[in-house]
Amino acid sequence: MLAQIQVSPRPSGTDDDRYAYVDAAIAVIQRSGLTYEVGAMGTTIEGTPDQLWPLLRAVHEATTAAGAVGVSSLIKVAQTSADDGPGIQDLVGKFRA
Repeated sequence: MLAQIQVSPRPSGTDDDRYAYVDAAIAVIQRSGLTYEVGAMGTTIEGTPDQLWPLLRAVHEATTAAGAVGVSSLIKVAQTSADDGPGIQDLVGKFRA
């Protein structure tokens, strides 16, 4: 399964760290041990449904736990019936230099 999440915390960070709450969300993904790719408009993650659904909730909630007043998240998921791909590399690898 692939999932992409874009968190939009209010505010996005602090006076000292403009994206502190977004970074808190990405840190949850980094600690997951799953394959992921941070993009300018969201982060894509590979994993099983049992790994990804709880992770998506944790990523969303990490922003308010870090101090954001509120958050909206946009989540997209893609899954096959056999849960056998494609992965991030399958979809974007040919476009990388």
